Amino acid sequence: MVNYLLMISAELENLTNLEPQGGCDDPNFSYFFKLKCGRCGELSQKETCVSLNDTVPLPAGRGTTHLVQKCKFCGRESTVTMIPGRGKPLTQETSESGKFSPLMLFDCRGYEPIEFVFGTGWKVESLEGTKFENVDLSSGDYAEYDEKGECPVMISNLKATFDVVK
Repeated sequence: MVNYLLMISAELENLTNLEPQGGCDDPNFSYFFKLKCGRCGELSQKETCVSLNDTVPLPAGRGTTHLVQKCKFCGRESTVTMIPGRGKPLTQETSESGKFSPLMLFDCRGYEPIEFVFGTGWKVESLEGTKFENVDLSSGDYAEYDEKGECPVMISNLKATFDVVK
């Protein structure tokens, strides 16, 4: 069992508190990333989607998980379970310092998460308090104008990494 903490960073211009629409533990937010098999090293061709709302029974034993998937190359069955409670919004201060902010913890058995894909369903607020909802980060950046603060706002240089945690 290995736990991977999804960490994100971005350059935030006149913005703060970047996070999924319903907060870091939003049950409806979908996480997309590729998986690498722990046995044969095969990388999934397509992104895999997991969310807190979607659970499936564990193949052997009691309980549930968020993903059970077989490797297309070696046939090994592996699981990914999401562990809420570790995420924090990416703030202006964290962005300016060049640091990463934790988003979600994944308990991966047999797989390693690789290449997180930013998509839709994000929210962020301007330094003046204007809220921007359903932000689409799939193009890699976001630009808008804050009428209240009379200034441009922008998200750019999106990065994500998976850190191994105990």
